Amino acid sequence: MLAFLETGHKNCGIRNEKVPAVKHQSLAQIARDLRDQTVSATALVEGATARYSATDGTLNAYKHWAGAEAKQQAEAVDVLINAGHDLGPLMGLPISVKDLYGVPKMPVFAGTDTEFGPEFQAAGPVVQAARAQLAIVMGKTHTVEFAFGGIGTNAHWGAPVNPWSAKEAPRVSGGSSSGAGVSLAQGSALVALGTDTAGSVRIPASFTGQAALKTTIGRWSTQGIVPLSQSLDTPGLLTRTVADLAYAFSAIDSDTRKVDAQDVAGVRIGVIGNVVWDDIDPAIAANTEAALTALERKGATVTKMTLPGVDDVLDIFRQGGLAASELRSFMDTNFPDRIARLDPAVRARIETADQISSTEYLRRKAVMAQLGQDALSVFDEFDVLICPTVPVSAPLVSDLADGDAYRTANMLALRNTSIVNSFGWCAATLPSGLDGNGVPSGLQLIAPPMQERRLLAIAQGVENTIGNAPELLGAPPLA
Repeated sequence: MLAFLETGHKNCGIRNEKVPAVKHQSLAQIARDLRDQTVSATALVEGATARYSATDGTLNAYKHWAGAEAKQQAEAVDVLINAGHDLGPLMGLPISVKDLYGVPKMPVFAGTDTEFGPEFQAAGPVVQAARAQLAIVMGKTHTVEFAFGGIGTNAHWGAPVNPWSAKEAPRVSGGSSSGAGVSLAQGSALVALGTDTAGSVRIPASFTGQAALKTTIGRWSTQGIVPLSQSLDTPGLLTRTVADLAYAFSAIDSDTRKVDAQDVAGVRIGVIGNVVWDDIDPAIAANTEAALTALERKGATVTKMTLPGVDDVLDIFRQGGLAASELRSFMDTNFPDRIARLDPAVRARIETADQISSTEYLRRKAVMAQLGQDALSVFDEFDVLICPTVPVSAPLVSDLADGDAYRTANMLALRNTSIVNSFGWCAATLPSGLDGNGVPSGLQLIAPPMQERRLLAIAQGVENTIGNAPELLGAPPLA
């Protein structure tokens, strides 16, 4: 079957048989242990704090750490559990929140050099859903400024360091939810709230060995989140495994039914063959091929296909898409004085909006919507589509100082994921192995709009087939 991919690569990625097993407890098991009182919320928070204290000086996951407040909340949660109260699936679980979300009494910088006003601290529906269950917010994780970048750098606060780096050669963690994946690998959180406009939960998850879900636009409200693009922004989740992802999704979504794994036997998988394999790292190609072979052996139908409209939406994306104009409008209206102080990589992108007329903006929006609608016909033949999440390894931080190098790396990192946002669909990523640099690679699963539950059911089946992150990857060296 894999001959059709025509990559010609042997499996040169580092596979699970070469890494030690890591003990993993699922969110569902931890939640049961909390209610059985075989573990306490206080113990979970103390463990998260210890891992933060031991590693964040190197990893730089957090813009704001709230460990003292988290411990107080954990002690209150333990009292409530002891009294028989159960406020929801996330009760007592340590979570991290991207520094775009409002969280009461926690600062919002949105990756900028200056704190926003207190009105931005108001919690929107996603944070409200977590806090109502007494999930424990450990802190606010770093983001690319205004979430406008897929690599994870920030000129104001520095780039979070990928925990899979060599200590002497730090690599980026992916963006824009750059601290989110690091917080999970670090062990300072069990769930991370991020956002995804062109890949911003899936890229950091891929680079740091986590699972992530990009929701369909409109499924979850973006209220209480500093915007990048009103047309494309979506709240998203990162967790350690797909099983955890399904658990956290059901806890926050309006449909709270449990999402069970679907056996992959009989699942119709379309492997995107156009564009997404271009310029791919050989080890990432090999990891993807190995995952597809395993799925086929378990009875999935794996077929190469061509996804229509890809070249057209990528052409629009490379010209600035919708985000450049929409962020420029937000800045001009609310923070015109900050434009000159933006991270140069971000400022260069929003300045392209000066060349986009209102007619061109509306044309792009209409074309993207039509292409996404037209391409939906592929799901008449396939249950999910699959491709590599990111075609390249996480770059060295030192390689990105040059502006041209940054732009090239950023566009490659965003290419495969941005297609989903442009089409208005939903997608998940899970680890496929380690690449030749010892950095995780990801497998992206794509489904039609509002089909998150089915997507997560199939993704759990895929995870059960190829192994979850602890089984497949082992432990990151810097965490």
